[in-house]
Amino acid sequence: MPHYGGAQAGLSGLRTYGAGAEGTGSPPPAPEDTASERILAFAGAALAAVYAPDEESEDLRLVETAGDAPARYGLPERSPVSSRSPMADAFRAGGPLWLGPTALASYHEGGAAALRRGVSLGVMPLRAEGRRLGCLVVVGDTAEDFGTEQQGFLERYADAVADVFKAGADGSAPSPLLGPALLRMRVGSFLLVPDTGLIEADAVVLELVGIAPDDFDGKVDTLLAHTVPEDLPALMSVVEPSTQASERRELEFRIRRPTGEQRWLRLSCRVLKGTGDGAEQVLGVMTAASALRQSADDVSKIQWLTAALDDATTVRDVSQVVVAALREPLGADRVALAELQEDRLTVTVLDPPQPCAWPEAWRAEWRSEWPDAPVDSLPTLQSALREGRMGLWPAQATLEPGLAGVGPGGLAVLPLLAKSRVAGVCLVGWDEPHEFVPEERSLLTATAGLVGQALMRAHVHDAEQELATMLQRSLLPRRLPELPGGIAAARYLPAKRGLQVGGDWYDVIALSEGRVALVIGDVQGHSAGAATIMGQMRTAVRAYAVEGHPPDVVVSRANRLLVGMETDLFATCCYVELDMEEGNAWFVRAGHLSPLARHPDGSTEEVPVEGGLPLGILADAEYPMTAVALAPGTVLAMVTDGLVESAALHLDEGMRRTREALSAADPTDPGRMADAILGDDGRREDDVALLLLRYDGMQVRPTRAGWVVWRLPDAVMHARRFTARTLRSWQVADAADTVLLVVSELVTNALVHTQGAVRVDLILAADRVRVAVTDSSPRAPAKPVIVDWESTGGRGLLLVEAMSASWGSVPVGAGKQVWSEIIVPPIDRGLAEAGPRTEQGGLT
Repeated sequence: MPHYGGAQAGLSGLRTYGAGAEGTGSPPPAPEDTASERILAFAGAALAAVYAPDEESEDLRLVETAGDAPARYGLPERSPVSSRSPMADAFRAGGPLWLGPTALASYHEGGAAALRRGVSLGVMPLRAEGRRLGCLVVVGDTAEDFGTEQQGFLERYADAVADVFKAGADGSAPSPLLGPALLRMRVGSFLLVPDTGLIEADAVVLELVGIAPDDFDGKVDTLLAHTVPEDLPALMSVVEPSTQASERRELEFRIRRPTGEQRWLRLSCRVLKGTGDGAEQVLGVMTAASALRQSADDVSKIQWLTAALDDATTVRDVSQVVVAALREPLGADRVALAELQEDRLTVTVLDPPQPCAWPEAWRAEWRSEWPDAPVDSLPTLQSALREGRMGLWPAQATLEPGLAGVGPGGLAVLPLLAKSRVAGVCLVGWDEPHEFVPEERSLLTATAGLVGQALMRAHVHDAEQELATMLQRSLLPRRLPELPGGIAAARYLPAKRGLQVGGDWYDVIALSEGRVALVIGDVQGHSAGAATIMGQMRTAVRAYAVEGHPPDVVVSRANRLLVGMETDLFATCCYVELDMEEGNAWFVRAGHLSPLARHPDGSTEEVPVEGGLPLGILADAEYPMTAVALAPGTVLAMVTDGLVESAALHLDEGMRRTREALSAADPTDPGRMADAILGDDGRREDDVALLLLRYDGMQVRPTRAGWVVWRLPDAVMHARRFTARTLRSWQVADAADTVLLVVSELVTNALVHTQGAVRVDLILAADRVRVAVTDSSPRAPAKPVIVDWESTGGRGLLLVEAMSASWGSVPVGAGKQVWSEIIVPPIDRGLAEAGPRTEQGGLT
């Protein structure tokens, strides 16, 4: 993020706009830089800066700032990690450092670099997965220390910066950091001019309320119209502030979004007194109720907890909310939450998470992420769970060893009740003597009831999602086949809203003779029914493809099958058959998105494939084929609409972004290429399927020869002569006797037991000769069960099986193909390829 000048200067500019905006049109949403400066100014910070370790030295290097110029406060461009500076100290210690003017002066006396006097400084280390990424420095341009709430907000801001930092692809600091971190926190800002009723709100505020930026007219009445009527009086105290001191105000209120959804929002604001002719303004921030720290008022705490638990969907989410609601607000040193499963307690969260912070008895059971223990080994918990009542133990209470170290200064045991049974237990412990006042007892009781219900819902949700995930995985390919002349990679991501099972599917089908079929599809809806139809369609397409039908026939038959199911669901599909030897591809599209192609030079395009109706609409629908030639190095990408379209993303824009990601990705590893195309998935509204194929071309092409057998009395003799000539030209005459015997038996069977055309194909690949005899009968050959000495036939397939390294039968579009592979000695490929490749017609 570039440097933006002083935060106060930015606010002055906004005040000038507000004073002269009477009767004007609506202001646009605040740009990202203005919104960032307003939020930092609200938190008491005039400057925010990020320092990151320099890979070439032992220094912390300034990589990004927002707000005032760093030189104004004496912030250095570099700070040695071993030096005595606030940045180096916090980076080495791994904990936040908050310095008022007096404490900051001690660094000057200790010989540190001269920082500006009379300001407050906060330094928060940036850590992720045990790695030290750098530190966030904030400077307050006043003589007052950062308050407790400001510190909490800025520490969460540092966590968000670390998350953005961690997302850097190469481990270095991405740019920008500060702006995207605020967007990740989903904290919006606004500037209100009460005299005019105009308000400048950024995009986050408008999104929280549910107003499209183009529909916002810049009037505070437009925002108030979305407020639940019962909460409107509290908001009016912000719109019409009193003329008293410009103290900070906080409140929580409800809004009703255009979809009918009711949402709790949290607002913090303060009045900025006008100077000279400047009008009075209200500067504030807004977020979802669970994103800011709850107020000290007990009712607000319960409101916050209710809203936060309503957003928590998994057991882990509930656990994190419990920690946020109890540990810091109550000044507790430990919080533990555990589910009751039969006669054992399964811990879902411990805070702090380090084993050394918990009793020795807990560490002995620490076999996974969290420990677990039988209830009967903890009598205190067993009693509380049986009675279903909260238990409070003051300092120095006698407890069993398993609980003695949890709360030496005080321990609260909260049974979590839900639907007349105990869902779990929550432990809150203090190290210093703690007195349980009546208000706190009431808060703990109310918290236990809310958490119990949420924990039960979350457990059911986790079980449903686990079942849905298992169902989805069972319906998709477990692995993709290895392909001659190419590499395939696929990804499937379930939707993050609702049931995580959908109708997207993909498949890679290895066909005979170096051909492969790729298919991707999407069944309408997100339900077990959609997943069931998806599994049936995938199986049907695979079956029709393996039978040897051309692409248009495969899709047409799948369409008729879905129509015959008499379901209300339809499906889209894109099917491609690719000749890995020649690079020729035949596409068929049934209402699906066009595939994308990345050419060897890095350019991309949508493959112009003629389309047909979605499957399941019309039984007689036609599905034309489109032929495309692929050059070696081409990457073919097939996607479902969940990747390129959502409520906030138009299809054309989504396809453009996907093409850009496909062009920028490294094609040397299709798996990583797929991950790069998916990118940061965020909160997906739809499931996503992605199928990639990098076509490399076959390094060594098989040598082929073919013969159409005429139905003559000496047809087998001519087939043997053709085979002998071909083997001599390939210089594999050493295996001629075996190959000629196999050809004789297979051609004889085809002539005797079938009607119509018969064809012999010989293929030389590596150390094998493949003999394939194709006829017009779909019936597979069957080996005789018993062959005695008096039988006049039935030994042919037994001879083929005995002489072949492998053999089998596969269906083809007009019948079947019986094949046999015979191992031959290594040969000179150049001489073999110099021979005739095909002969057509019986005596040509």
